Amino acid sequence: MESNQISGLLSIILGLIFIICPIFSTAFLSILIGLSLVFFGIALILSGFSAVNIIVGILAIIVGLVFVFNITALSFIFGLQFYIIGILMVLAGIVGLISDTQIGKLASVLIIVLGIISFALGGFSIDQPLFAAILIGVALIIQGVRLYLE
Repeated sequence: MESNQISGLLSIILGLIFIICPIFSTAFLSILIGLSLVFFGIALILSGFSAVNIIVGILAIIVGLVFVFNITALSFIFGLQFYIIGILMVLAGIVGLISDTQIGKLASVLIIVLGIISFALGGFSIDQPLFAAILIGVALIIQGVRLYLE
């Protein structure tokens, strides 16, 4: 088996787990999003020592740590995570556009677009937090099938 097929099978299996066990998936995503925000905040602070980078980076780290260490309290507001991530991504993209950091302008625009998409996904997830876990499961299965067939 090639590495694409193995990655595809793992993606399909993970997608099925997300669909079958959405509560577990929600907790897993809370930790994953929290760690991502912590690393994003650290990278943002280290990318340029401007005041805006440091403020947004510290906010991202604080929110990330809350998501990692307070899973049960955040499980019912999972949709709000998308809003917060969307806002932080839009802020980081704007900072990348107006500052002379090493982040490219195209990358900054893509970060803004992804932030807006994340914000929109929060609107869908706020009514039903498990919707996001199922949506991610479906996306993983589609990606897994694509990888397996390559």
